[in-house]
Amino acid sequence: MNMDQDIIDRIKKLEEKYQVIGQDLRSYLDGLLYADFLTYWDYIHLDTLLSLQSPRTNLPDESIFILYHQITELNFKLIILTQEEIANTDKPEVQFFTERINRLNRYFESLVHSFDIMIQGMEPEQFLKFRMSLLPGSGFQSAQFRIIEMNSTELINLVAHDKKAEMGGDVEKMIDNLYWKRGATELASGKKTLTLKLFEKKYHNKFIELGNDLKNKHLWAKYKNLSSEDQADPDLISAMKQFDVHANINWPLVHYKSAVKYLDKKPEEIKATGGTNWQKYLPPKNRKIVFFPDLWSEKELADWGKKPIEEYSFIPD
Repeated sequence: MNMDQDIIDRIKKLEEKYQVIGQDLRSYLDGLLYADFLTYWDYIHLDTLLSLQSPRTNLPDESIFILYHQITELNFKLIILTQEEIANTDKPEVQFFTERINRLNRYFESLVHSFDIMIQGMEPEQFLKFRMSLLPGSGFQSAQFRIIEMNSTELINLVAHDKKAEMGGDVEKMIDNLYWKRGATELASGKKTLTLKLFEKKYHNKFIELGNDLKNKHLWAKYKNLSSEDQADPDLISAMKQFDVHANINWPLVHYKSAVKYLDKKPEEIKATGGTNWQKYLPPKNRKIVFFPDLWSEKELADWGKKPIEEYSFIPD
């Protein structure tokens, strides 16, 4: 039987590929003879994925709550992968940079829109029951979102505003004074909640290591290393400002809206599951975190997060 020349050429290329790394092509071809066909469910580990929900109660809406947060973490992983691609590109061209930032924006737009699934998808009565079985766990403990923040900007931009002058460029000191730690203090005493203590125990050293590694690789550093002409590119500036708004205004706003729906029960407001101070921590106008401060005017920075929720048209009603 005559073998198709295209197949012969491909075999030769494969042989050259494996010769370079000192491997025998015949062994790999033998492996193909015995390998099973790849299926969709095996490729994405579907059975495992669908088995990762372990509710603590028999209330149906708890499974919705778990699934939504797992979907959120997968979206965070998409964001981090794109951020890492930018960080690991030595001299990104402006078109590449803009396209990747727009990817980040699409991921965040999906997250912001999807929050309505949870806000409207659970009965408040069920949530207020099963949430008590989650103590002291909290969405506050999402390490991936903290990594997204650190991948985006200089560490000093994430430090609590009243502590910035004391930092002196010390990474460990800055990690100790990140703004979000204020949101995990007990409402009455001001002490660290158990939620924060457990979170720090697991991730504190990792955050320090990442902070040292990212000094010249975060998005803001990569942007500032572009030429003056590329930094002035209007499409790139627009994309980066939109990312800033998504991460630091839209995303916390939908969380705040959810907290108000489920926890703002008169005459007393209900504490979050981890005891976090959500009333002060979640509103973006209170924390005023900005990834790319030089891209905004003084008035825009002064008014950061002060618009009514209704003005952010992409936030679900």
